[in-house]
Amino acid sequence: MSHSSQPHSPHHYSERSLTVATGLTVFAAVMLLIDGFLNVLRGVSAIVHDTVFVNAPDYVYKFNVAGWGWVHLFLGIAAIMVGVGLFRVSAWARVLGIAVAALILIANFLSLPYFPLWSVVVMAVCAFVIWALCVVRHD
Repeated sequence: MSHSSQPHSPHHYSERSLTVATGLTVFAAVMLLIDGFLNVLRGVSAIVHDTVFVNAPDYVYKFNVAGWGWVHLFLGIAAIMVGVGLFRVSAWARVLGIAVAALILIANFLSLPYFPLWSVVVMAVCAFVIWALCVVRHD
């Protein structure tokens, strides 16, 4: 018994993959924009009023809270710029999006004692952004 299945037409497959790629890219762009704006706000609040956050005196990666504020402020600005670039669906924005999301993920891991719950949430969002930008393959 012969099993004959009709392969997907190339046009249909390309249209579907383009739709998925566009959706994932827009998802990553929106998440990077939101994460960027929140990082800017967190950075500014850590710089201006650093007594709001938890102090971790015996932490291996010792950095004062204002220092982490500057790190998050610059990463937030970079995330906003790359997020805007992702709406143009360009390859450079995808590569930079992965890099910026990875840097934000690392910065949040290193600042975990200062912003415990929030850092875990942002790390999860960055992991989804990296995944979304890595699985996209444009035809």
